Amino acid sequence: MGGELLGPDVQIDGASIDSRSVRPGQLFVPIVAERDGHDFILAALDGGATAYLTSRTDPVGGTAIRVADTALALADLGRAVRARIPDRVVGITGSVGKTSTKDLLAGVLSTTYRTAASEKSFNNELGLPITLAAAADDVEAVVLEMGARGIGHIDLLCSIGSPTVGVITRVEGVHLELFGDIESVARAKGELVESLPNDGIAVLNADHRYVAAMADRTSARVLRYGLSPDADVYASDIVMDDELRASFRLHTPWGSTDVRLGARGEHQVPNALAAAAAGGGLGVPVDDIATGLLGAQLSGLRMELATSSRGVVVLNDAYNANPTSMSAALRSLVALPATRRVAVLGTMAELGADSPAQHEAIALEARDLGVEVIAVAETGYGDTARHVSDVDGVAAELGALEEGAAVLVKGSRVAALERVAQALLD
Repeated sequence: MGGELLGPDVQIDGASIDSRSVRPGQLFVPIVAERDGHDFILAALDGGATAYLTSRTDPVGGTAIRVADTALALADLGRAVRARIPDRVVGITGSVGKTSTKDLLAGVLSTTYRTAASEKSFNNELGLPITLAAAADDVEAVVLEMGARGIGHIDLLCSIGSPTVGVITRVEGVHLELFGDIESVARAKGELVESLPNDGIAVLNADHRYVAAMADRTSARVLRYGLSPDADVYASDIVMDDELRASFRLHTPWGSTDVRLGARGEHQVPNALAAAAAGGGLGVPVDDIATGLLGAQLSGLRMELATSSRGVVVLNDAYNANPTSMSAALRSLVALPATRRVAVLGTMAELGADSPAQHEAIALEARDLGVEVIAVAETGYGDTARHVSDVDGVAAELGALEEGAAVLVKGSRVAALERVAQALLD
């Protein structure tokens, strides 16, 4: 990291930027942002950190590594760890589906290799090197989720993680507040396949034209996945059960097999195909791919299905929202056996100038599907929705829910609507 050691030698195991959740043995990295992480170094040491980075002249005791910039030093630490990892490093990006695809692929690779993967949605220049630092010394495969806030961001992440496999899920008109237009989104996401080595693998969604076109932007081998038999990896005979879990026949260049997903929602089928293509490209046998897809554990607040003591079904998909995922969640709600269907919806953030139209389109789609909409602190859903100003107003607006009712809870992270789901289950 180009730093100076201050204090005795110690051994570290992983890294953290949060003094509240630091684990014993970790390196604490104080980030200077709205708050200065240097102010929490002592708390991190009390929490068990064995060393810390600092850009201040005077350390506060213990073992420190003094660097010019702690965030840049963390990125360099990630690069150093990456150099010790075998060349089975997968980068995953896309407008939607990144985290679920990451979780599914981690399940697939774990059947064959000692695997590490990004926690939750640790997908930026801080979370990615933390994921690398957390990998065990004997790790054989790593899955890295990569988010983007603008042109050049994926390129930066690739300079840290050096992926040998790149997966791109979809390019949609989300985060337009940051990118401006969908073409810019595609340009940014495509930086992943441009970074791949000649002997790498680009896994591309054949069903989305912006993604399929990225085959021309890489010298790596291209594997296409999708719902059409023209793709290299595709699904046929898709059947959904009453728990929103899909079963299908998986077709790959390495053979075919029957697959049942543990993840809920028909929209998880393309994500599973992406995971199957990347896993198969890295040598996972097709039957083990099926085993991994069934057993994969998805990150929290994504299509969690539970039933309250009163018999009300709650579909908690509150982690995040954009028009594509919102539409998929509404269709999943309609697929549930229910006597009444209600969607409690929060804002879809970062849609830019098109935000009002996008929100209204979702409300109209819900109306056409026979779904009631309760909008929480988002006027954009328009006159077809019933509106409340905050989470506390949802219960009164829902009224008495009888056995057999089904409620979808979904919104962008800033809405924190998981509180609604928990209240319904309580």
